[in-house]
Amino acid sequence: MSIKRQHDMMAAFSMASMTDVIFLLLIFFMVTSTFVFPTALEVNLPQSSEQTAIKPATTVYIDAEQNLFAAFGGEEPQPMNPSALITFLTLAREQDPEGYIALYADEKVPYGKVVEVLNIGAEHNLKMVLATKPAPKSAMPHNIEE
Repeated sequence: MSIKRQHDMMAAFSMASMTDVIFLLLIFFMVTSTFVFPTALEVNLPQSSEQTAIKPATTVYIDAEQNLFAAFGGEEPQPMNPSALITFLTLAREQDPEGYIALYADEKVPYGKVVEVLNIGAEHNLKMVLATKPAPKSAMPHNIEE
């Protein structure tokens, strides 16, 4: 006499247990992994509540080729080298001792060049302000492109 099975084999595969295993593995790796924080310098930016309505009379421009230009008042900006810039800014301070010097730099200028010009001002006790808006087109030197 032959023994016959009462249950037929199912051809379908149940994924319920597989998803449980995957979720357990996911939770395991999330709990055991360490979070990697990128190493960066912490920068403490200065805070100020004071705003000034003074427009800088002296402007310094750095174009994309890192050429320096300077102008006092509404004059046309003149090309400068670093030593001539020091002389120009010292004379501008004598004409307007309470005035600020605005520094405009093209977006392609490396930050090191901007810091170099700001250091020139700091060494000579000049009040320099880094402009965050693009220079007005009417004030820009004719060979500086935006």
